[in-house]
Amino acid sequence: MARRKHHHVYVVELSKDVLLEPRFRKGNPGYLEGKPCVYVGMTGLDPDVRFDKHKAGIQANRYVQLYGLRLLPDLYEGFNPMGYDDAVDKEIEIGIDLRSAGFGVWQA
Repeated sequence: MARRKHHHVYVVELSKDVLLEPRFRKGNPGYLEGKPCVYVGMTGLDPDVRFDKHKAGIQANRYVQLYGLRLLPDLYEGFNPMGYDDAVDKEIEIGIDLRSAGFGVWQA
């Protein structure tokens, strides 16, 4: 039986204050001033639920917990839901695409 496709990729807009974090800056040498900073992740949960968990400190990425502003569904909605392997690949692909567009990107 085929497994239900219930994985989602998601993109969280981060406050520009994340640029004050040396590790974030170092991880984004191609960042173009003025472009958004984002966190790209994948989850078996609904992206809204996952974002709320980050903000509450539950299995949270530090940058999302401290700097997460909102989800950016325009950047991921069309892909969801999908199988686990596809979600893993798509998360990486979105990160690469956004980085090449000059975004500041963090991925776990």
